[in-house]
Amino acid sequence: MALKIFWTDFAKNELKKIFDFYKKEASLRVATKLTSAIARETLKLEKYPTNGQQEGLLKSRPQSFRYLVFKNYKIIYWINENKSRVDILDIFDTRQNPIKIYRSIK
Repeated sequence: MALKIFWTDFAKNELKKIFDFYKKEASLRVATKLTSAIARETLKLEKYPTNGQQEGLLKSRPQSFRYLVFKNYKIIYWINENKSRVDILDIFDTRQNPIKIYRSIK
């Protein structure tokens, strides 16, 4: 059974920030292409939710956080079995200080 993909408000906001940055610094076409590709990457999780590696920086949390890598971004998620879905929590730019990964996970 395929799981549904659910984007948290935080993750949607991070994707919008990426879009806005590339729209300003490159072009609308580049921004659209990149953010659409990131969103498409998450569709893999519908059938194969355990494909992503476990996020070592978040091992102390009760959920088992995983991530996919797309270009310079980590797509951080967890499998919410109670709701039969994959929750996308964050789109984290790996060029940042890794400690910032805690900003979205409460």
